[in-house]
Amino acid sequence: MSATNKQLATFAGGCFWCMVTPFEEIPGILKVTSGYTGGHKPNPTYEEVCSETTGHAEAIQIEFDPEVMSYSALLDIYWQQIDPTDPHGQFFDKGASYRTAIFYHSEEQRELAERSKEELGQSGRFAGPIVTEIVPASEFYEAEEYHQDFHKKNPYRYKTYRNGSGRDRFIQEHWSTNKDKARLREILTPLQYEVTQNNATERPFQNEFWDAKEDGLYVDIVSGEPLFTSREKYDSHCGWPSFTEPVVNNNVIELVDTTHGMVRTEVRSRKGDSHLGHVFNDGPGPKGLRYCINSAALRFIPVDKLKEAGYGEYASLFK
Repeated sequence: MSATNKQLATFAGGCFWCMVTPFEEIPGILKVTSGYTGGHKPNPTYEEVCSETTGHAEAIQIEFDPEVMSYSALLDIYWQQIDPTDPHGQFFDKGASYRTAIFYHSEEQRELAERSKEELGQSGRFAGPIVTEIVPASEFYEAEEYHQDFHKKNPYRYKTYRNGSGRDRFIQEHWSTNKDKARLREILTPLQYEVTQNNATERPFQNEFWDAKEDGLYVDIVSGEPLFTSREKYDSHCGWPSFTEPVVNNNVIELVDTTHGMVRTEVRSRKGDSHLGHVFNDGPGPKGLRYCINSAALRFIPVDKLKEAGYGEYASLFK
């Protein structure tokens, strides 16, 4: 990709630690930086921004390739990370430095942002009005080094903060796709329903994808959110599809599972809230993880069908 194709997107959505992970692993994303913008003080520090005296908001700036990932798609992801109806901050972080805002870099971005905001307001998804600002981009000041990739440097503190803030509960409440159980019973097979909704486990070696080798993307059978690709799939000899890592970590959440007299780590999809399987510490690769997933929780999309199915940006992973 040439430098001329690179574009910027700048979003404020409360704590910038939580705004990095939804974007960083998506195809077409070149870099995600935490920082401050929208205020009047040059080169502010974190403490100054938190003091509410600089006018700046915590924000992220995304460098992306528009030929792979569109700005409209970034807007869709952005709206699903925030409470766009709160004029006072985000979740338990209050103050102007935690406000939501879209800082546009071109007239095209402004038009797309205004349109997406209007569509969200008309969708009826939220009871109150959408108050997120759409304003011209101004100087973006990179945050201190310890804030960059905070979720990687301090994973326990990040997960504790994110869970305690209420952000994930809000996202689940407003964006989950599996609220209508009656509809799910109509569109899913009995096995798919029992696995995704009632935490059942399918039979090993007698499921659709345990031995599949075709290149492509595995998505949640309920929500369609991308979960794994064939690149991370390997034969663990356990009888279920096994992967070394998700294609987008933010789409997968982990919960403690104490059922059946064991302590395990359950894996669920974030948007669909589907039970997927479990993750174990006996896998290959540098992380040593094995995501043991039920085939019944997955839908497979071959590489040559990705664009047709609406996942064209993921085709670049297989080149």
